[in-house]
Formats: sequence, structure tokens, C-alpha cells
Amino acid sequence: MTSGKIPISSILVLLALLSITEGKSLRGLGMELRCRCIQTESRQIRPHIRKVEIIPANSHCEESEIIATLKISGLEVCLDPEAPWVKKVIERMMSR
Repeated sequence: MTSGKIPISSILVLLALLSITEGKSLRGLGMELRCRCIQTESRQIRPHIRKVEIIPANSHCEESEIIATLKISGLEVCLDPEAPWVKKVIERMMSR
């Protein structure tokens, strides 16, 4: 009785495989498929910053992103690239 019908077990296996890969992130592979920053911080947090990462605009994100890692907590905070104090931090980084 295989008159063009797909066995239900095949459909269940396919759905199981799709659900396993659904939650995987490509970030660990070095690929970002969207912007990392949803909100940015414009308040000055300079003394609490351990490092700053600048991610230039690319095909997945139209805006440049500036991400600071905090000293104590290790949290990553997106900084507003238009804030005057952030511009100064970037200038200092570029001059090094």
C-alpha cells in the first residue's frame, strides 16, 4: 500500500530533526545573522569597562555596533555610538 503516501514515521523523523536544529546558534561558528545590539546605553560607564569591541556595519547589520564588557560582572553592554563620551573612547582606541 505505497500508492504515493509518505509514511507517518518518515514525517515524524523529519520533524524531530528540524526541532533539534531549530535552537542552534551560529554565533559559536563566528557567524552573526542579525545585529547584536537591540538597545544602546548613552550614560557614561567608562570606569567600569574592561574592554570594548567595535563591530563594523555588514550585510547582516546596517549599523556599527560598540559593545563594552564590564569589569566586575562581565556583562556586555551596547554603547550608543553617537554619545560624546563613547566617541572619545573610540578615538583613544584608534590612536593606540
